[in-house]
Amino acid sequence: MLDLLSLQATSPHPTVIMCIYTVLLAFILSVMIAFTYEKTFRGLSYSRNYVQALVLSPIVAATVMQAIGDSLASGLGMMGALAIIRFRTSLKDPKDIIFMFAALAAGIACGVNGYAIALVGTTGFCLIAFLLYLSPFGQLSAFDGMLRFNILNDPDSIKLLEKTLKNYCKIFALVTLREMSQGKRMDYAYHVKLRKGKENRTFIKELSQIDAIANISLLLQEATIEL
Repeated sequence: MLDLLSLQATSPHPTVIMCIYTVLLAFILSVMIAFTYEKTFRGLSYSRNYVQALVLSPIVAATVMQAIGDSLASGLGMMGALAIIRFRTSLKDPKDIIFMFAALAAGIACGVNGYAIALVGTTGFCLIAFLLYLSPFGQLSAFDGMLRFNILNDPDSIKLLEKTLKNYCKIFALVTLREMSQGKRMDYAYHVKLRKGKENRTFIKELSQIDAIANISLLLQEATIEL
């Protein structure tokens, strides 16, 4: 049976069993990271290909690091070869970038035979990710959702609109305002937070009774999804 602590020294010529051990450990750690990402995901655009990339990237990183070893020439050659490849995939969510870095770090640690570091680091990363998912840390929801509509550019209609918003909304903040039909109508987008006891259906019905308003839509924000 392989001794985990005896494999911490980098070998210029790794044996076949060490290569297999490295790839298997990188795969297990990458599955842990991908599983953590899947269970702690909060958003609207879930990508199956990204999760699979989290599993594959540590194996590639471990293979590259084992191929380089302690050779400076091999490292420079590998950098030149990888410089030919242009990665144009953009990750808009900072959390996705962190998970990809964690996957690559696990693969690199396995590739340089730092198995204990890879195991402890990946386990700690996954546990902390679950703790952050379960805790309210970083959660700030001042609004319930976004209200969009367009209204006739008339002072009486706008006053009636403001009266309805004040009656049903505890907080409402204007997000966008643009002209329509050469200034005859105005398109509004509000962040709104309904008053306690007020229902969104009643709110929409009350707005619909204003003849000057059209195309009303209320996108409510769930606690686990950020708009």
